[in-house]
Amino acid sequence: MSHSATKPAVQFFDTQFRRQLAGGECELNPFESAILPHVAGRVLDLGCGLGQLSILAARAGCTVDAFDGADSAVDSLNERARREGLPIRARAADLENATIDGQYDSIVCIGLLMFFSPPAARRWLDQIINATAPGGMAAVNVLIEGTTYLDMFDPQSYTLFGENELDQTFRSWDIMLSEKAQFDAPRGTVKRFATVVARRPAD
Repeated sequence: MSHSATKPAVQFFDTQFRRQLAGGECELNPFESAILPHVAGRVLDLGCGLGQLSILAARAGCTVDAFDGADSAVDSLNERARREGLPIRARAADLENATIDGQYDSIVCIGLLMFFSPPAARRWLDQIINATAPGGMAAVNVLIEGTTYLDMFDPQSYTLFGENELDQTFRSWDIMLSEKAQFDAPRGTVKRFATVVARRPAD
């Protein structure tokens, strides 16, 4: 199924992914590098992009379900997984309306939730919490207030999270990583990120 024309954000990233694929650029970004050491077991990679985290997790023995809205990313990841015989199932999805089936040992959601309306973004946070198995890990990365680079957003549907919103959301879990980062962006703008890796109590 194709979603490349349904949302400006999907178009934005589909163009970026095709450019990266043409240039052979499939490296981990800094957030993926920080999160990867915590990933184990049955993994859900939401908004997987080109899937380098999924590939490395599968090589390390994980089983991975990966979802993205950009067909170019999903097709590339499935082809790489097939060539290496890795246990990855990547699918294109309308992520704004998708649901998580079952529970996972690790759920990774990097750079995705800010592309939804505030109610949808917080519904996703609730889904991630509920779908993380007891003793399992959730890793979430979002843009936060103070971000001034907005080119990739649909003006009618995006969310800049509060600076400490993720910490508050996972306050009853064991927070293993909580970081803020700021990067320069075009035309004197900035992107501000929050990243949290938290382990659900084993009950």
